[in-house]
Amino acid sequence: MESIGVLMACPMSSYLEQQLDNRFNLIRYWNFSDKKQFINDYAHSIRAVVGNAAAGADAELIEALPQLEIVASFSVGLDKIDLNKCKEKGIRVTNTPDVLTEDVADLAIGLMLAVLRRICESDRYVKKGLWKAGDFELTSKFSGKTVGIIGLGRIGLAIAKRAEAFDCPISYYARSEKANTNYKYYPTVVELATNCEILVVACALTPETRYIVNREVIDALGAKGILINIGRGPHVASGTEETRESMADIVIGNLEAHFQNKPLLTPVV
Repeated sequence: MESIGVLMACPMSSYLEQQLDNRFNLIRYWNFSDKKQFINDYAHSIRAVVGNAAAGADAELIEALPQLEIVASFSVGLDKIDLNKCKEKGIRVTNTPDVLTEDVADLAIGLMLAVLRRICESDRYVKKGLWKAGDFELTSKFSGKTVGIIGLGRIGLAIAKRAEAFDCPISYYARSEKANTNYKYYPTVVELATNCEILVVACALTPETRYIVNREVIDALGAKGILINIGRGPHVASGTEETRESMADIVIGNLEAHFQNKPLLTPVV
C-alpha cells in the first residue's frame, strides 16, 4: 500500500502521521502554499483524505480529486466533510466513535469539581502568595448536587454513571424519554434547568440544538447554578495519549480495510 496516495489535511497527531507515512504515500496538505498548483501536481494520485474536526474534505476538494475513494476523519464529528458530496460520488467516510467517551466524561466531572471547589482560583491564590494573608474562602461541595444532562447518549450516560458515584441525583433532557433508565426525564431544557444545580451540555451540534442554552435556560438555572459544556468540539477532552493513539489506530484500520476490500471498522457513508 506504499504507493497509495493519502492526503493529510492538517497536522493532527504525530503518531498518526508517522503510521500513515510508514504505510502509504503520505502527502501533507499544509506544506503547499499554492493549492492550485498542488491540485495540478497531485490530484490524480490521491485516493484517500485524512481529516479531523478542524479540516476535512469540502465539496471543492472532493471535486478536485477524481481518484478519491475514502475520507477518514480523526474525530467523531464530521462537520468539515461534505457528506452529501461523498454520497453522490460513492466515496466512503469513516470517523472515530466511542473511544472518546471515557475521557470526555472524566473531564466533565473534573470541570464540575474544579468549578465547585474553585480549584483553579485556589491554585492562583497560592501562586500569588495570597495565602500569607489568610485562607482561601470556603467553596461548595459536589457530592449530592443535582445534575441535569442535556443529551443522554454515550457520553451523557458515562457522565451520569460517574456523577452517581458522588451520590448526585441525575435528570436529563433528550429528544425522547430513554428506556431502561431510572433517571428523571424532563421534556424541555428549561424544566431541566429549573430542577438541577449543575447543567451539563452533552448533546450533538445540530440545527435543533444550536443555541439550546439560551437566556431562558440560564435564568432557570439561577445565579448559583453551574453550566458545564462538553458538547461538540473540537476541544481538549479527548487529549490523552491513550485515546489519541486509539483514534489513530482506527483511522489506519479503516484505510487498510478499505484498500484490502474488507468491511470498514467505523463506516459513516
